[in-house]
Amino acid sequence: MAGTSVGRAVEQIRQMMRSQELLPGQPLRQEALAERLGVSRVPVREALKALEAEGVVRHQPNVGYTVARLSADELRQAYLMRGALEAIVLRELPRLSTAQIVELSELNDQIAHAAEQVDVLRITELNHDFHFVIFRASGLQLIVDEIERVWKRTEAYRAVYLYDEAARRRIVREHRQLINALRRGQTEKAVAIMDSHREATPAHLAPTLTTGLPLPG
Repeated sequence: MAGTSVGRAVEQIRQMMRSQELLPGQPLRQEALAERLGVSRVPVREALKALEAEGVVRHQPNVGYTVARLSADELRQAYLMRGALEAIVLRELPRLSTAQIVELSELNDQIAHAAEQVDVLRITELNHDFHFVIFRASGLQLIVDEIERVWKRTEAYRAVYLYDEAARRRIVREHRQLINALRRGQTEKAVAIMDSHREATPAHLAPTLTTGLPLPG
């Protein structure tokens, strides 16, 4: 039961970050979170420890927990890691089946619908599903697990990016291009599309992170 409560608290805190209810750099008060989530402080405390282990939140003695805020260089490094690992995974992909291509197309259609509704939380969840359908098809589970770890550390920043209307349109468009490349077995084209797709977020946010200004919401 305790484990279930902790897991639920972890996911709820993640959703608060995705929806920008919690922003990078924001203090996390355990009592306030417990009241917000309708649980005791124990699962909240354990959830924050789990998120700290992932690098999603940070803890300072005598200060407490805060949502991790990355510098422009830290965000750049995270995306460099993603670029290296995702290229390996894409180059190891077998030719995707018709069923997998259909699944990706349906996910992207759902993303397009959520984009029209400006449902950033839903877009974030569907975007994760879209990319990891592709990554897991490689069979390189250890590498995919590492990609997911980096994704979790930067999730709040992708959510900020998704509040931009042009960004939402770009994501849907580039997903279609990626699906077409994968359908045709054009591996290097898929890598190039993914590289451009990935770099949009740090490029969009770098000016704000460099100046230390609050992230837009």
